[in-house]
Amino acid sequence: MQTLLQAEELVALNDGFEDAHPRDILAWALERSGLERIAIASAFQAEGTIVMHLATRMRPDIPILFLETGYQFAETLAFKEQLAERLSLNVVDLVGEYTVERQAATFGPRLFERDPDRCCELNKVKPMFEALRGLDAWITAFRRESSPTRASAPFVQQYEIEAGRWMVKVNPMAAWTQLQVASYLREHDLPHNPLYDLGYSSIGCAPCTRMRLADEPERAGRWAGLSKWECGIQTQGAQAQATTQSASGAS
Repeated sequence: MQTLLQAEELVALNDGFEDAHPRDILAWALERSGLERIAIASAFQAEGTIVMHLATRMRPDIPILFLETGYQFAETLAFKEQLAERLSLNVVDLVGEYTVERQAATFGPRLFERDPDRCCELNKVKPMFEALRGLDAWITAFRRESSPTRASAPFVQQYEIEAGRWMVKVNPMAAWTQLQVASYLREHDLPHNPLYDLGYSSIGCAPCTRMRLADEPERAGRWAGLSKWECGIQTQGAQAQATTQSASGAS
């Protein structure tokens, strides 16, 4: 089956973007790649604010996909509204099949504690998958520094989202550090989620997020105490990453 990008093109893009500013990677994705049906997935964290700030200068109406799980911090929802107004964002709230109340009635209370993978599947993975089915590509705010599971994230990857349907994923922030993120926000006078000021370093759903302890990776406060670093949306992307690295090694 024909893919959207050839293997050698993926290798060349990733090699060429290693020292590029996220602005340049986004310019490729939004202006030169030919990928018209493209959106940004954002939880309105600090690095995501940068992606949206840069991308909307190139494509003001680009959809911003936000997972409204029903378990988001009130601070996150308030910040989302604040930033959406400031940057005139085209936010699309993704909602799963189950409300918080219906989920509790169907699966029992506090599913996020008993089976966090199932909770993520219902409230994050399925809604995001349905949104991505209508796209050619999506943009994230992945950073390699943030966790072991993201340490070798490429800038551009490609995977088969379903039989015969290929998806391109763009990670323009992959090489940036936490210090670079903070510097950009200050330079451009951009706000941030107030939970960062309380000691949170990665912010997801309230029941499954705690403050980071000293010397822990940034995402260690997500699903703390469990052998879980990701909600599951990125599983296919990780498989695609391995394929991209294999192609690079063979070249």
